[in-house]
Amino acid sequence: MSIDFDQLIERNGTASVKHDGRSRYFGTAEVLPLWVADMDFAAPEAITNALAERAAHPVYGYTLYPESIYQALTDWLKKRYGWKVEREWLVLAPGVVPTLFASVLAFTKPDEGVIVQPPVYFPFFSAVTTNGRRLIENPLLLQNGRYVMDFEHLEHCAAGGARMLILCSPHNPVGRVWREAELKALLRIARRYDLTILSDEIHADLLYPGQKHTPLAVLAGDAAKVITAVAPSKTFNIPGLGLSCIIAAEPLQRAAIRRVFDSLHMANFNPFSIVAFEAAYRGGEVWLDSLMPYLAANRDFVSDYLTRHLPFIHLIQPEGTYLLWLDCREMAMTDQALHQFFVQHAKVGMNPGTVFGQGGSGFMRLNIASPRSVLACALERISLACAKSV
Repeated sequence: MSIDFDQLIERNGTASVKHDGRSRYFGTAEVLPLWVADMDFAAPEAITNALAERAAHPVYGYTLYPESIYQALTDWLKKRYGWKVEREWLVLAPGVVPTLFASVLAFTKPDEGVIVQPPVYFPFFSAVTTNGRRLIENPLLLQNGRYVMDFEHLEHCAAGGARMLILCSPHNPVGRVWREAELKALLRIARRYDLTILSDEIHADLLYPGQKHTPLAVLAGDAAKVITAVAPSKTFNIPGLGLSCIIAAEPLQRAAIRRVFDSLHMANFNPFSIVAFEAAYRGGEVWLDSLMPYLAANRDFVSDYLTRHLPFIHLIQPEGTYLLWLDCREMAMTDQALHQFFVQHAKVGMNPGTVFGQGGSGFMRLNIASPRSVLACALERISLACAKSV
C-alpha cells in the first residue's frame, strides 16, 4: 500500500483546534501550527471507508457497543504486545482525559494525594486539582540527555500519604518508552504503599525502531491495582471521535469507574466513533507500519537540522510519540520571551514547556506529525529569526 504522508491537506476552515484555533491561542493565525497532538495526515482508508459506509445509512440513532468492537481491541493487544485481555476487563469510555478525571474521583477521596511525574501532559494536573485532591509531584530527572524516574523521591511521595499515581507510558512530552526494569521498580513502590495506578498508554503504538512498549498491567499481574487507558485516537489520527477504553482486571475497579461515569451520565454511544474504533484496530495496521518510518525520518530530519543550523537548541531524543521535547535553555530567554520569540519572530506555533509543569521551563514541545515540507519551513523560519536577533 502506497501512503503519501507528504501530501498537504488543507485543514483551515474545518473547525480544527490545531489550525483554526491558532488565533485564539497564539494571538495570530500566521504561525505554522505544530502544537496540538493530532496529525496532519489522512486517517487510514480502513477508517474513512467504514465511516463513509456508516454515513450512507440515513439513520443515526442511539447506538450500542457491538461485541465485535471489544474483539477488535483484544486481538490488537494480543498481536502487538502479547497481552491476553479478557472481555470482561474492558470498559469503553468517552476519551482518555475523561478517564483521568473519572479515575481520580473513583479511587481517591477529597484531599487525598495523587502522584504525577512532571513535565507531563497538563490534564494530569487538573484531573487532580479540580477534583479537590492533593497534587504530589515526583519530577523526572534529566540525566545525560535522557529522562529517568526518581525512585528515591517517588518512595518519599508515596510514604507521604499518596493513594494514587498517574503514569504516562510512553511519556508525553519527553518521549520516553519505559523499560521493564523501570516499570517493575515503580510497581514495587506502589505495592509497598498500596497505590492505585492509572497507566495512560494512549501513545503505546507510536514507537520508534528498536523500542518495545510493555503494558504496566502485564508486569503487575491480573489482581494488581493497575488500570490502563488505551485508545486508537493518537495511533490512527482520530482524536476528534473521542472513544477510548479502560482495562481493569479487578471487578471492583471497573464498578467504581462505571459509577463515576453513570453519576455524570457520561457516555459516548456515537455511531461514528464506534465504527472508527473497530475499523482502526481491524484494518489500520499497514497504515501504522508505514507511518512510523516516516515519523522516524521526520525526527531525524529535525535532529540533523538542529545540529547543523541551531546547535543551541537540543533535541531530547524520543523513543516514542510524534512529539519532540526541545531544550532551548541555551537561548537564555525567560519563558515569556521564548514563547514570544517563536510566535512573533519565527511564526512557529509550539507548546511552551511551562504548561507541562515543573521541569518544563526553557523547553518547547514540537509536533512532527506533519509533511516534512512543513517541518522544513518551520525550521527555516526559526533559523532566520535567530539570525535576525543576533
